[in-house]
Amino acid sequence: MRFFLIGLMCLCMVVTGALTWAMEKEQAPMDQQAMMELWKKLGTPGEPHKVFASLAGHWTTQTKEWMEPGKPPMESTGTAEMKMLLDGRFLYQEYHGQMMGQPFSGIGIDAYDNMTQKYVTAWMDTMGTGIFMMEGTASPDGKTITLHGSHPEPGGGRMTHRAVWTLVDANSQTFEMYGAHHGGSEMKMMEILYSRKP
Repeated sequence: MRFFLIGLMCLCMVVTGALTWAMEKEQAPMDQQAMMELWKKLGTPGEPHKVFASLAGHWTTQTKEWMEPGKPPMESTGTAEMKMLLDGRFLYQEYHGQMMGQPFSGIGIDAYDNMTQKYVTAWMDTMGTGIFMMEGTASPDGKTITLHGSHPEPGGGRMTHRAVWTLVDANSQTFEMYGAHHGGSEMKMMEILYSRKP
């Protein structure tokens, strides 16, 4: 019995040593030149960034906001200007319109992160002092981007959001926002139709 236990302990030590060696080998530092080449590749705009660039220009907007389920939406119009930043890496949007019957302005920056292969949106506007972040992926054709995010609510808890951004064609796009309070049922909150100015 004692020899069996000694043999079992030796086997465990060999397996542990092999696993440790494999992990160390897997985490071996990358050659500096290879690292530089990889960073250069990850920092180069690709197809998603070209799609963003195609959206640059001036747009008019038609917005619908649903305050309560089953009630008609509030409707308003606005404008948006989109342009690329930092040599084609980020899409910048400046939006002016109305929200809940009040003048409203917002700024958004959209990114496609080559490293994580995710879309990332940062949004700030005149209704708050925070920066709202969302992250997501696109459909195989790259024309529908679905983003997810959340923010704290006054009084506690968090509200979760799902946005569906559809690039219909060169002259039209839609942005739909859905939300759920405190883990409740999701409802459509907003829809913006973008039309490119002639």
